Amino acid sequence: MELQDIFALLHPAIAITVVFPLIGVVVNRALLTRQRRLETKAGQKSKIPPVVGSEHVAIGNWLSGSVVAVALLGMAYPIFSKMINNDIFAKEPFRVFFVIAIFLLSVTSFVFLFKTKIKHWRGIFATLTGMGLIILGFQPEVYRRDSEWFVSHYYYGITAALLMIFSVAIIQDIYQDRKNNWRKAHIIMNCFALLLFIGQGITGARDLLEIPLHWQAHYIYQCDFTNKTCPESK
Repeated sequence: MELQDIFALLHPAIAITVVFPLIGVVVNRALLTRQRRLETKAGQKSKIPPVVGSEHVAIGNWLSGSVVAVALLGMAYPIFSKMINNDIFAKEPFRVFFVIAIFLLSVTSFVFLFKTKIKHWRGIFATLTGMGLIILGFQPEVYRRDSEWFVSHYYYGITAALLMIFSVAIIQDIYQDRKNNWRKAHIIMNCFALLLFIGQGITGARDLLEIPLHWQAHYIYQCDFTNKTCPESK
C-alpha cells in the first residue's frame, strides 16, 4: 500500500479501534445505570456503585465526539483527495474554500457544544454542527449510494452522528426533567443509534471489499457491475 491507500484506511481503522470499543463500554454503563436506578426506586440497596452514572455520561461524551470526528474524517478523505486529483482548486476555488470553512465551522461548533451550559446555545451549536455534516456529506465527491440509501454506509453514519450530536445537546435537560421525558427520548434514540452502529459494521465491511487500491482503480472501474464481468487483461 502507498500513502494514499493508508489515508483511506484511517476512517475504518479509527472506527474499529476507538468507536466500537467505546460503544460496548457505553452500553454496559447504560445498563448498569438503569439497573441501579430501578433498584433504588424499588427501595432496594443496589450493589452497583453510584459512579456508573457519571461514567456513562463521560464515556458517552467520548463516544459522541469520536463518532462525529470519524464521520468528518470519512468525508474529508474522499472530498479532498478527489478535489486534488480533479484539480478542483483551479476549477472551483470558491467551493474549495467553502468546504474548508464548513469543516472548521463544524469542528468549532461541536467543541463549543461540549463547553456551553446555556440551553439555547446548545441548540445553536448542535444545529450548526449537524448542518455542517449534512452540507459536507452532499458534496459531489462523497459516495452516498443514494439509490440504495437503506443499506448505505453514508446514510447510516450521518444519521448516527446526528443522533450523537443531539445526545450531547440534551444531557443537561435529562437531569433537569423530573418527568423523565428527555431520558425516555434519550433511551429510544440511542437504541436506534445502536442498530445503526451494527449496520455500520456490516456496510463498512462490505464497502472495504468494494474499494480497490488506487493503482487498481482504473481497471476495476471498467468492470460491468450489473452483469458482474470485467475486461480480460491483455
